[in-house]
Amino acid sequence: MSGQTETGAKAAAGGVVATAVDRIGPLVGRVEQKARREATRLAGLSYTQLAPHQAVRMAYNVLLRRDPDPQAWTDLTGGMSAGLLSHADVVDRIRCSNEYRTQVPVGPANLHSSLHASRVEFIIGLPPARRIVDLGGGHTSDARGALVVLGYPYDFDELVVVDLPPDDRHPLYRSEKFGEGESERGKVRYEYRSMADLSFADDNSVGLVYSGQSIEHVPEDVGDTVLAEAFRILEPGGYLAIDTPNGRVCRMQQDAFIDPDHEVEYTVEQLRAKVTAAGFEVLTERGLNWGGPAAAEGRYDQAALAANPGIYFDAENCYLQAMVSRKPKPKRRRSAS
Repeated sequence: MSGQTETGAKAAAGGVVATAVDRIGPLVGRVEQKARREATRLAGLSYTQLAPHQAVRMAYNVLLRRDPDPQAWTDLTGGMSAGLLSHADVVDRIRCSNEYRTQVPVGPANLHSSLHASRVEFIIGLPPARRIVDLGGGHTSDARGALVVLGYPYDFDELVVVDLPPDDRHPLYRSEKFGEGESERGKVRYEYRSMADLSFADDNSVGLVYSGQSIEHVPEDVGDTVLAEAFRILEPGGYLAIDTPNGRVCRMQQDAFIDPDHEVEYTVEQLRAKVTAAGFEVLTERGLNWGGPAAAEGRYDQAALAANPGIYFDAENCYLQAMVSRKPKPKRRRSAS
């Protein structure tokens, strides 16, 4: 009898479990369906449509690649819920943080994007000028030219972009042919010619000549002509700004030029000698995208170069070099006593 009782108890228990499963099964199914619907709903929302808690998490996940810390949950979610912070404000708080700038590295596959960000910082730091000549400064799709597109912050009377006609350029750099127009900073016009020919500009008539990723595209002797012409058209005290690959670090990457259209890639010392021989006073030598200890040891480390955007004092160990020099002003003669 005891065996039969035990068997019966087990059967009864099994029936209870089966009944419970039958009851819970549809409930679980409804929960799963609700979760799917919610996920679909959230996937269809833009960032600005997200509720505060979800918006803060997404901003942190995308920009800082982590979940928010307790303080962020309290301050940012609370601020949004109270109407004190907008969705854009949350993003701006993160973008302006030291963590975003120094602890979220750019991956090695995005070295080119990191270099672009560094060039923007260099251009923002260029001196103001009313008349500007940009050597090789055409943009592939924007008539305002590269200098304006990359963030030059000052208003000017005229910016002259000197570039080869589109059909004469390397296929990598072909673009539309633009005419004269207005930008938010001032008038922009184009001179389609060699950058060694600046005959359109009068002597001592320009405040800034900018050569961004261009002087490496001409042979060294043509580069001397470019610098001589820049010196001629600059007013006394006018500035010459150059950013160009740093040959020392480029040769760590590969023996050949890093761009099929390059004619020369100068070291910092070589460019300094060339610019001073043309009569300029070098004011600053900086580097863009620091290669870290590896570069100092003569090793190419793409991960370090990509992860270190910005402007560095250690120009020799950076991927790009950035120089600002000046045409000297005439020295005043002392009056005879």
